Amino acid sequence: MRRFWKQVSLEQGTYGHGIRLDTRMLKTPMRNELYLPTKALADAVVAEWEAVGDVFEPATMPMTGFANAAIDHVAPDRAKFASAIAAYAESDAFCYRAEPDEPLAPKQAEVWDPWLDWARARYDVSFQIVHGVLHQPQPEATLEKLRATVMARGTFELAAMAKLAHLAGSLVAVLAIVEQAGDAKSLWEATCLEELWQEQNWGEDYWAQKNRADREAEFLAAAHFLQLLRV
Repeated sequence: MRRFWKQVSLEQGTYGHGIRLDTRMLKTPMRNELYLPTKALADAVVAEWEAVGDVFEPATMPMTGFANAAIDHVAPDRAKFASAIAAYAESDAFCYRAEPDEPLAPKQAEVWDPWLDWARARYDVSFQIVHGVLHQPQPEATLEKLRATVMARGTFELAAMAKLAHLAGSLVAVLAIVEQAGDAKSLWEATCLEELWQEQNWGEDYWAQKNRADREAEFLAAAHFLQLLRV
């Protein structure tokens, strides 16, 4: 689609901050009107649409994309969407470690244990540390508490949390960002610990690095979306 609008403007409405492209209300791909819950997020979406050149490229507009997902996909079935995010607690990446006698194990403990300790204290839960790749269940009480925590988050939050969980493989990492317990960059590096370890020991690979950089950009964009919801 080529750019057809000259001016982008905000409009306060009953459901939040709406956006107009000239005289047209901006709508989602499923034709729902796009209303944003905070002025900061609305300003960021406006900035994306103002920055569009001759050709509209959705991949360069992550704040708009997350907002569309919240309205079109999360809102119609919040419970189902939240359940899919909460399921990452069942096999949280921070709980799966190398065998104790392997060189990577101490590094995993150094980087991941503080985040698990934070989650234990914050949510009054416990975790089963697993050595190897075979699945082992986490305590049911832990899963229930973390599920309730996810279920309590808002529609727009869940849209960003889904992306974070998919990229991180760790619900603990996602909740640490949601709760502002750590910065997104540090948490991203924590989730990439094994990749970085492999590079350190076996050398760098261009395509692996590019793939990680692309995923990092998505991760940080999702974290920024959450930040704009708090302003």
